[in-house]
Amino acid sequence: MQLGVLAFGDSITNGGGELQWGVALQSWAMWTARGLGVPYSGYAIDGARIDDVLDIEIPRFRAATPDLDARFDVGCLYIGINDVRGIDWDEECFEPRYREALSFIAARCHRTLTATMPLDLGRPRAGAKVEDANRLIERVAADVGALVMDLRGFKGRRLLMADQVHPTAFGQIAIACKALEVLAGDGADVRVDPWQLVNWEETPAGRIRGDATYAYRRAKEELKAAGVLLRLRLGGELPDPG
Repeated sequence: MQLGVLAFGDSITNGGGELQWGVALQSWAMWTARGLGVPYSGYAIDGARIDDVLDIEIPRFRAATPDLDARFDVGCLYIGINDVRGIDWDEECFEPRYREALSFIAARCHRTLTATMPLDLGRPRAGAKVEDANRLIERVAADVGALVMDLRGFKGRRLLMADQVHPTAFGQIAIACKALEVLAGDGADVRVDPWQLVNWEETPAGRIRGDATYAYRRAKEELKAAGVLLRLRLGGELPDPG
């Protein structure tokens, strides 16, 4: 007997946040499990980096799992957002740790699923190093035998919050649909479309309020990002533009 979906990662995989048209913001990995009709075991924590997966999340999984030889249907790892957004990003340090985490999951799961990161990531934007990280992820996944869902183009007002990092409730479902598409392509039995599991009703007044709130929050994020970039440049940690 296999035990469903096992997931590690950061706040994106942990889930939780504001309702969107009455739909709860829940983990994409949980929606993936529901789409497959299997149980869900999540160990992701907010703010996690790759070191946290290895040093906190996996030990918690070991402590909570009575049978460490048990097999899961799908193992999920979506990590790297907080790593690549840091000014201390180091690809050479990230790769062996990422490989260790993905290999640990792959050894315990029938299928292993990981993900690339959106290219237009964060405010301030993380920049060109995101694609470097994505290529690393794809390379390691190929070595380990993991599936990859490509989220490079993941964006949009309805799918991402104003910080351009965290998915909305609809964004989490959209990621799950991408995950299920990739899994189905590998032969997994997808039983239900997650969109069929939620109901919502939009109103013109609600759309206006939502758009105004988003515009306000987006402006705050852009202003905050400009301040961060200015401080970094004054501190000599970023080159001046041009």
